[in-house]
Amino acid sequence: MATISSILKKWSGTSLVVRIICGLVIGAVLGLACPRWTGIGILGQVFVGALKAVAPILVALLVTSSLAKAKGGLGPRFRTVISLYLVSTFMAAIVAVAGSFLFPVTIKLSGEAAVGDAGPSGLSDVFSTLLSNMVMNPVQALASANYIGILFWSIILGLALKMLGSGQTIKVVGDLAEVVSTAVKWIIQFAPFGILGLVFTSVSESGIEIFSDYGRLLLLLVGCMLFTAFGVNPAIASALLRKNPYPLYWKCLKESGLNAFFTRSSAANIPVNMDLCESLGLDEEFYSVSIPLGSTINMNGAAVTITVLSLAVATTLGIEVGFISALMLSLIATLGACGASGVAGGSLLLVPMACSFFGIGNDIAMQAVAVGFIIGVVQDSVETALNSSSDAFFTAVAEFHDRRKK
Repeated sequence: MATISSILKKWSGTSLVVRIICGLVIGAVLGLACPRWTGIGILGQVFVGALKAVAPILVALLVTSSLAKAKGGLGPRFRTVISLYLVSTFMAAIVAVAGSFLFPVTIKLSGEAAVGDAGPSGLSDVFSTLLSNMVMNPVQALASANYIGILFWSIILGLALKMLGSGQTIKVVGDLAEVVSTAVKWIIQFAPFGILGLVFTSVSESGIEIFSDYGRLLLLLVGCMLFTAFGVNPAIASALLRKNPYPLYWKCLKESGLNAFFTRSSAANIPVNMDLCESLGLDEEFYSVSIPLGSTINMNGAAVTITVLSLAVATTLGIEVGFISALMLSLIATLGACGASGVAGGSLLLVPMACSFFGIGNDIAMQAVAVGFIIGVVQDSVETALNSSSDAFFTAVAEFHDRRKK
């Protein structure tokens, strides 16, 4: 028993990033050397499944508890972080437009689209869905991991508890939040095994063949996302903080982006971001609301994906896109990205909506979605890493900016 305890202590004492990198390398080697050992992939499914299962409960309890216990003064920070989320998403769409104009790409539009669900036909559908999700039955919202609904009802319950001033009830909710937070920390300790399984599955199934057929499109997508990650987002933060933001951004990329890259789910990465914000010394009342909010409306990578793929279809069809049209597309991509689900491939089903702006039919647009799923092993991983790491980054920037003013 003492030996097991010693091993566990040494395991938890080693840097999580180091352990994840080890799992990454081992998973890649096994994927190339033993692709038929499919059982290894179960590790990834179990890890992501556990995070997805506990995240809705964690968010509901933390948001409710934080609002119930809030002493006030959170308003300016929320306004700042929401502004950062929306501005950065819009700028990501602008970067995607510029990249598509500088390096136009075409895609094959033959054959039938290999996707099962149709995307929204316009912004009205997006807003309708958002409102429907908002007032969904709270139990159903928890069961289906509908974070819009979870946030809405958690805010209502948190404010109601605050008004009633029931100290004992607030304490119970806070204690439950602490219990679930502790359980999440235990799950995160097994991230290296989960990453090992996820990497094994990706490498064994896809290898490097995806780079040959859609290399230029993939390079454009990833290039725009990286420019947003290392250029646009730090520039926005620098303008607000008046200091070098890269040390903070690197920490967010390393501790949040790396995990999100392999889980490919902003929702599943919420507990990781919560843990990161705690390590940065941020106010729990603030980040317990801003992080789940960011997972739904802070979609830099999704805006890039929607814009690049829709412009690729337009280029393939010979449709000329002017400056005003490009600007409108950026706005549409920004609003659409805010409605993208925080799961793998969630942004792709919004491509037909953007394509409809150019009069491109759903049948053709869905073929572009199919191409997106083909390259999704890389595209969606980079997209999620950008989305999720910037949730924590902009939350920290908003709080540090608020402290700087005081």
